[in-house]
Amino acid sequence: MTTLHIKNMVCDRCVATARRILLEEGYTVSEITLGKAVVSQEAHEINMPRIQWQLRDMGFDLIYDRDEQLVVQIKAAILAYIQTLEGGKQSRKLSVFLADALEMGYQTLSRTFSEVADDTIEQYYIRLKIEKVKEWLTYEELTLSEIAWKLDYSSVQHLSSQFKKTTGMTVRDWKAQQDPDRQPLDEV
Repeated sequence: MTTLHIKNMVCDRCVATARRILLEEGYTVSEITLGKAVVSQEAHEINMPRIQWQLRDMGFDLIYDRDEQLVVQIKAAILAYIQTLEGGKQSRKLSVFLADALEMGYQTLSRTFSEVADDTIEQYYIRLKIEKVKEWLTYEELTLSEIAWKLDYSSVQHLSSQFKKTTGMTVRDWKAQQDPDRQPLDEV
């Protein structure tokens, strides 16, 4: 068995795409999640350059560095955390969630993330939440109050001030744009 660590996987479609690539190349996928695929073949049986090329063609990349692998796992766990917020199922703080999910102390996770990503976990988390806010504002299905509740903001005012601090504009100004800017989650 070999574990492949894959960068830029941010959603179920990414998982499906990576699975399809590996299956089409003749590998037996025993497990695949955000940022990671486990295949039955041993490392010496895998044509890594070909897999790397196939994954890059779809916007993914293989990761070989241990710290980079950890950062990808942290980012995937943060995305999972946001999904649990959306469903109203999360009662733990992000730091506790990450430490539990990755079975590592939060200080270690935070230090490694900051060193490799040149960012803090908290700032990355905030930017992801703001991109989620933009997504929901684009759909126009939820009020700002509902969005604030779904993303566990203490108030609409807190969401609004974080939105302005992150984007440089108010929610109203952002919505009024002809073509509001959004960033794919794998580029955050």
